[in-house]
Amino acid sequence: MFKLISILLRGKAHAAEQAFADRNAVPLLAQQIRDAVQSIEQARRSVAVAIAQNEQEKLQHATIVARIGDLESRACQALARRNEALAREAAEAIAFLEAERDASEKAQAQFGSAIDKLKAIVRASEARLQELQRGERLARATEQAQKLDVAVAGSRFSTLDDAEETLARLRLRQSQNEMTAAALKDMEGATRPAGIIEKLANAGFGPPLRSSADDVLTRLKSRVDPAA
Repeated sequence: MFKLISILLRGKAHAAEQAFADRNAVPLLAQQIRDAVQSIEQARRSVAVAIAQNEQEKLQHATIVARIGDLESRACQALARRNEALAREAAEAIAFLEAERDASEKAQAQFGSAIDKLKAIVRASEARLQELQRGERLARATEQAQKLDVAVAGSRFSTLDDAEETLARLRLRQSQNEMTAAALKDMEGATRPAGIIEKLANAGFGPPLRSSADDVLTRLKSRVDPAA
């Protein structure tokens, strides 16, 4: 029984942990990305330190090689002058320096291999980091959009629906007012005496109320050619 209770408690704890992580996924992701940025920066510094150490090793190697060359030249001169004791001391120093040279070359090879691996790791990590940063920006935008959707659907934005209904009623009333005004104008024109006279004149009953283009043209021609 105790075992079952223990399993149940651990299951509930795991579910609560998952629920908490889901609710705080965006800030959790942001912090994880910040931690990753720090790790990548540390890796970059490690690469820089390894490169500096390798350069220092190269300088030391060059110094050793130069000393070996100088000692060999001097030892040859000592042998040429039959001073084998000094030549032996030089040979012992050369042997020691050659061991140092070989160790330096091995160290340079190890540094080079480690630097190449670190650079590859940093490049891959930077690419993954960029992808994560793009994903974080998208996740934040999506979360904000979802919050807005929820807010619009909620009671705080219910006035939007009311405002849309008010605007529709206002447009309908304005349209009705315009049609009413037009109808009143037509009715007023039809009932006024001046309006009736105008309709009769336009229909050809009685003299016209205004001159036509033909009348004006005839009058102008009479001025130009009175005999016409």
